[in-house]
Amino acid sequence: MAAHTTGTAFTVTAWRDHDTAVCRLPGMALGELPVPDGPVTAAARALFGAGVRRVAVPGTVDLTAGADGAEGDGGARAVRALSLIGALTALAVVVDWRVRTPPDRPDAWTALCHLHPPAALDGPPGEGEAERALRTWRESHYLCKCVHRRGPGFVQVRDRRRRQLRRFTVDDPAYVAAIGALADGGRADAVPGAVLDDLVAEELALRVGDHVWWAPYLVRRWPLAALVI
Repeated sequence: MAAHTTGTAFTVTAWRDHDTAVCRLPGMALGELPVPDGPVTAAARALFGAGVRRVAVPGTVDLTAGADGAEGDGGARAVRALSLIGALTALAVVVDWRVRTPPDRPDAWTALCHLHPPAALDGPPGEGEAERALRTWRESHYLCKCVHRRGPGFVQVRDRRRRQLRRFTVDDPAYVAAIGALADGGRADAVPGAVLDDLVAEELALRVGDHVWWAPYLVRRWPLAALVI
C-alpha cells in the first residue's frame, strides 16, 4: 500500500488537445483543475477521463529542494509533481513543465528523460549545456522508456534511459513493499535504508531532500512485445 505524500495538492491548467494551436480554439481550454492528495495514477486517469490531453504544471519542479538544510517542503512537492508527470506521460498526455536539477550533477536530467520533455531545464552547468541537454531529451524521448508493472508479489521494471535495456524482476518482499510505499513519492524514512540505497544506486529511486521519487511509471501491460521495450 502506497504511503501517499500529503499536503501537496495543486492545480494544473488543462486543454483538450495536444497541439498548442488547437488549444487556442474556443472550447478547448478546460481551465485550472485540481490534483488532490492521493494516488497520482488515479488523478491522472481522472484528468484523462475528463478529456484532458495537455496540462501545464505550475512553478518549477525543484530537485534541489530540501537539500543542505534549505527551507521548503523537503522535496515533497517535487516528488509529487514528478509522479504525476510520469502518470500523465504513461497516458500520452503532453505536459508543460519546468525543472531545476542539481548543478553539481550535470547528467541528473538523464534520470528524468523517460518523462515528457519539459519546456525548460535549469541546472546543467556550462555555457549552453542546459540547452543541449534539453534538445537531446526532446529528440530521444519516446513512451515507455522506463516503466514498471505489478504482479502478485512482484514488480517488473524495464529501463532504457541510458540507451541500454535494463530489466529487473523484484520479488523480495522488503523491496516490493518499499516500491509500494514510494509509488506516489514518499519520505525517505518510510523504507529501510539498505533497500532505499539499492534502489537509488540503480536510479530507480531519486532522493529530493528528505523525500524519494519512484522513477518508473506504471503501465498495466507492455505496449509492445517485451523484447522490444
